[in-house]
Amino acid sequence: MSTDGSRTLKSTKTTLEIIDHLREVDGARVTELADDLGKAASTVHGHLSTLVEEEYVVKEGDVYSLGLRFLDLGDYVRNRKESYRIAESYTEQLAAETECRAVFVVEENGRGVYLHTFSGKHAVWHYSTVGKRFYLHQTAAGKALLSRLSPPEVEEIVDRWGLPARTENTITDPEELYEELDVIRDRGYSFNREEQLQGVKAVGVPVTGPDGRVIGAFSVASPANRMSDEWFEEKLPSIALGVTNEFELEYSLS
Repeated sequence: MSTDGSRTLKSTKTTLEIIDHLREVDGARVTELADDLGKAASTVHGHLSTLVEEEYVVKEGDVYSLGLRFLDLGDYVRNRKESYRIAESYTEQLAAETECRAVFVVEENGRGVYLHTFSGKHAVWHYSTVGKRFYLHQTAAGKALLSRLSPPEVEEIVDRWGLPARTENTITDPEELYEELDVIRDRGYSFNREEQLQGVKAVGVPVTGPDGRVIGAFSVASPANRMSDEWFEEKLPSIALGVTNEFELEYSLS
């Protein structure tokens, strides 16, 4: 029994590795996948054939790519909780009121996940695409989320994922992070001072439910050179807090 179980688990893992890699390389041939993943071509072909049959992968010539069936699954996952659905309109409102890039994120398995993103009329491109995962300590939204978790929960996340740097401003020392989270808890919002992307600053606000548990976080970002200190440190947090309060009120009444 244990042998069969191990074999099944390994087979499932191989399928998931193929799916993830197809996304990373934007489509590939059997031999390319086999070389990249260190698998036998026959093994890769077998998994791909099943995925094509189930319509999760499409074959165009000799190139395999992810199919649109994942779009249906992704939409379901993003909207399966009422809080996620309600957050969409408030993310759009935050972008409209600030004219910046606004996002709503949640924590899953110790990483952040972008669920909703909207751009105001003065927003710049940002790689915060829906579904993308990120390190919580690198972003305003991520630090806002961490500030509402218990110290043991935060330490567990840090132990699992570490504190990798993305820019020279990224916090990489656990004690420095814990001290900043204490400040965020007292203040109610967080700052990202070019810690994830050089030249971009952001403000994050945690979102909590009626039971006090954190649901997610809103964040709004803009190029650093477009914001005065007053706008960044006072006005932007005020707007973000206001939108967050409106969301929490609607959610508590739903």
